[in-house]
Amino acid sequence: MRAKITDHKDQRGTGWTTIEAPLDITDALKSCPAGSVVLLDCATLWLSNMLLAERDITSAGTVLCDAIANCPAQVISVSNEVGHGIVPDNKMARQFRNAQGQLNQALAAQAGLVVQVIAGLPQTLKGTL
Repeated sequence: MRAKITDHKDQRGTGWTTIEAPLDITDALKSCPAGSVVLLDCATLWLSNMLLAERDITSAGTVLCDAIANCPAQVISVSNEVGHGIVPDNKMARQFRNAQGQLNQALAAQAGLVVQVIAGLPQTLKGTL
């Protein structure tokens, strides 16, 4: 995994600033300069971290959405759609799947543009590319 992360950082070049905030994204978003662009990659991993840390994921999602709305930078959020498959047979996986769906809906509700990419093909769900 470390090698994969290193390769990913090398591929994107030197023009990026990386902030790793596995749980507290809100402070990172507050510190972004106005006019900059932030890539939140990804909301799914953040939600997984919150669930495993036994945080209140419902209120955490609300706090995240508020932080994005109040961020002085433009925020582009990457998230995974996990609701297209079979309903998981264990409680934690079902809890995560439901929470991810709720978070995705909340993020999409406040976004001006929502694009779903399937098989490398972008499909605009909201707004205009």
